[in-house]
Amino acid sequence: MAIIVNMPRLSDTMEEGTVASWLKKVGDKIEEGDILAEIETDKATMEFESFNEGTLLHIGVQEGETTMVDELLAIIGDEGEDISALLNPTSDTEEKPEETEATIEPAAPATIIPEGVIVVTMPRLSDTMEEGTVASWLKQVGDVIEEGDILAEIETDKATMEFESFNEGTLLFVGLLEGDSAKVDDLLAIIGPAGTDVSAVAANFSKTVPAVEAAPKETPKVTLPVIKETVIAEAATVAVPVPNSTGRLHISPLARKMADDKGIDLNQLIGSGENGRIIKRDVENYKPVVGANISSAAKFVPTGQEDFEEIKNSQMRKTIAKRLGESKFTAPHYYLNVEFDMDNAMAFRAQYNTVPDTKISFNDIIVKACALALREHPQVNSQWFADRMKLNHHVHVGVAVAVDDGLVVPVVRFANEQSLPQIGTAVRDFAGRARNKKLTPQEMDGSTFTVSNLGMFGIESFTSIINQPNSAILSVGAIIQKPVVKNGQIVVGNTIKLTLACDHRTVDGATGAQFLQTLKGYVENPVTMLV
Repeated sequence: MAIIVNMPRLSDTMEEGTVASWLKKVGDKIEEGDILAEIETDKATMEFESFNEGTLLHIGVQEGETTMVDELLAIIGDEGEDISALLNPTSDTEEKPEETEATIEPAAPATIIPEGVIVVTMPRLSDTMEEGTVASWLKQVGDVIEEGDILAEIETDKATMEFESFNEGTLLFVGLLEGDSAKVDDLLAIIGPAGTDVSAVAANFSKTVPAVEAAPKETPKVTLPVIKETVIAEAATVAVPVPNSTGRLHISPLARKMADDKGIDLNQLIGSGENGRIIKRDVENYKPVVGANISSAAKFVPTGQEDFEEIKNSQMRKTIAKRLGESKFTAPHYYLNVEFDMDNAMAFRAQYNTVPDTKISFNDIIVKACALALREHPQVNSQWFADRMKLNHHVHVGVAVAVDDGLVVPVVRFANEQSLPQIGTAVRDFAGRARNKKLTPQEMDGSTFTVSNLGMFGIESFTSIINQPNSAILSVGAIIQKPVVKNGQIVVGNTIKLTLACDHRTVDGATGAQFLQTLKGYVENPVTMLV
């Protein structure tokens, strides 16, 4: 079925784009992730990748030509598919007056945006982002904004990222409070000349978001705030500060940083945000308590009292739930369990790390061994799509990293071509930046295989869910010292258990077993990886 590809909005202020060059031509096969064209925006020339696959059937904007955002850019579909109806939609002149009446009749007076005023919308900070959450505001209403200033930290489905302003002026309006979420392209903020009244612009930004006054009486639960000042006033009269008695802090990143800078004990703060969340103004308004301690007093509760807290799902947690659910219930998983001798690997690592300025881990050895084995077994390095299977001849190994809010998988690209120290440096860098939420979406895309290691937590063996569209994931346990039989004698040995989860649509049992045999050769004799 043909898919219309429209001119994308590649920056928050982009209204039209120019095709600098096409990287594909009509008739070419398009894979998901292929670069279709280079688009010149009001900020820069950026690569535009396809989120669909098929054959490029039509190009609507030639190189050097310009069109508005959301106008026809190209059409992708099945080879030979008839797209004449999409290119020449039926135009019955007798029906036009009726359509015109239907359009004009309900039209309301347009809101005029004052000169110099710029509406900033929720940006799309990753290719899969559908909505974002304001983790913290770095600027507040009334602040002077320079181009390049960081306005806010936005939590996406993949990471929390700094969002910088492409404009300058005064921050006149904030459409979301810290912790609130909105769809991509919904109102985020308004910037313009100081003192400009933008209440009408904020109230009429989207027809789908009515002002509070316009909400019908039958739906009193719908209270969509329009102007931030109004929300603050309501919060001041309605919100009741909630002492932190659960032992778990609900605090915005900005509030935490401010409290650390001021040397304030976080347990002394009382949150006035949603569900008792500590936000910026709580730190600003904090005064040391003399005498009775509110937090201590709040701990005296009846024995056996039921207690719980509700934590709003983050964008990352929502995405993890969605993708792993899809993988588990669409890909027929099966598991292969093996146990490898690690005596040689331990001796190899100890000797390797005697080289000055060199430090490799057992995980680095596993990643390198997987990469080399995948080159010999491309079926395990494959990806499943509805109409075909993709055998990858490049090896990009994803390494699962646990973070506070879930799991991210940065990618070691061309891992088979990298040395052990290079892999070790890359993985440590990824892990550190992942925990600080500084990874970019590009660093987490494109894996062809995944390694998940819980050995450092003492887990002997476990199974993982495949990171689709990959065909397999390797679960790595801890190295255990135990009695083993060697040359007919019981001796003390070191072993490790690994579990390979495979998608049966692409990897048959024998294929997975052969891959593990090759992997065993590299892990139990790691010097062969240097040959």
